[in-house]
Amino acid sequence: MARDAHRAIEAVWRIESPRLIAGLARMVRDVGLAEDLAQDALVAALETWPESGVPDNPGAWLMSTAKRKGIDQLRRGRTLERKQEEIARELEVQVAGAEDDLVASVDDQVGDDLLGLIFTTCHPVLSTDARVALTLRLLGGLTTEEIARAFLVPEATLAQRIVRAKRTLAASRVPCEVPSGPELSARLESVLEVVYLVFNEGYSATAGDDLLRPALCDDALRLGRILAELAPREPEVHGLVALMELQASRLRARVGPTGTPVLLLDQDRGRWDRLLIGRGLTALERAEALGGGLGPYGLQAAIAACHARAPTAEATDWVRIVALYDGLAQLVPSPVVELNRAVAVSMAFGPQAGLDLVDDLADEPALRAYHLLPSVRGDLLARLGRAEEARAELERAAFMTRNTRERDQLLERAAELRD
Repeated sequence: MARDAHRAIEAVWRIESPRLIAGLARMVRDVGLAEDLAQDALVAALETWPESGVPDNPGAWLMSTAKRKGIDQLRRGRTLERKQEEIARELEVQVAGAEDDLVASVDDQVGDDLLGLIFTTCHPVLSTDARVALTLRLLGGLTTEEIARAFLVPEATLAQRIVRAKRTLAASRVPCEVPSGPELSARLESVLEVVYLVFNEGYSATAGDDLLRPALCDDALRLGRILAELAPREPEVHGLVALMELQASRLRARVGPTGTPVLLLDQDRGRWDRLLIGRGLTALERAEALGGGLGPYGLQAAIAACHARAPTAEATDWVRIVALYDGLAQLVPSPVVELNRAVAVSMAFGPQAGLDLVDDLADEPALRAYHLLPSVRGDLLARLGRAEEARAELERAAFMTRNTRERDQLLERAAELRD
């Protein structure tokens, strides 16, 4: 009985904790305090529900309990600021109301509260690593241990990162709200960056023994879908969702039976997830329908759509992909975009055309430690029949990557060129 109750509490917490923390953060004006109050409510549920049973509206129960604990905590201080007094009085008024009214007020605010929390955890005042960790902690519902394991970081280091992030937000008096005016675009860019960083770490792990960490892809997709519901008029939100859906559709085909990576052109397209492809194409249509031209995520989604629509690797419209990369390079010029464009050019117009572009990137400081530069160069040299040069580049790439699966694959491809 107790075990069943604990399972139910865990499931409820996964669903309700982002809403709960978001609502509390709006009320107490402090993300760290909001999470503490939510955790206190969880402890109360663990103590109470195994005996009394899970309430009909567990979210409202948790919110009401957290508010009562918030009142106690605010009142306990010997010297209370006027603002704390006001917050405590507001909470008392809300707790004194009927539970049905509480449920209605929570439901009315939940969209704005969640959106506000996303903008808060992704605030530019925090470092990128801190934004990622705090977002997964408060909105992804992951434990510190789960986040640390996913990013191969010591748990103590990750815990300190989250604590510092909450202190920084409190010290900077960052409000838990959706920004307005010109600030909205800049802040939205930070939110989308965090979600895509989480997805990419799941799609192609930077280090460790696994190429994929599908749980991170799932978390990023869930955050992206929530964001699309909360901000339906933002084309780049739909562009990012489209990109993630389309890339996630290939996950099952990205690794072989032994866990080694399978390159895009060699993947069994019958293993691509047609449901995710359909969702991705629909999200891309939404982004296009909002007008104003596709942004960086939308353009990358359009490139992914070219692959998704091609029944075979040979049928891929590489000329269109080159054109899309041209547009992407104009919007967000970067050596990585140029490297990807060079691959597309090689497929559309031949390996020498691609190699010429790659060689132009050889001295780019941003690519000096980027293992995909020698990897791409090695592939192009191999296609041109320059086996010895290709082998040297693939071996160089192997010793630059921190992912053991990628390293093994690169060394295997290099060894094949000896024969």
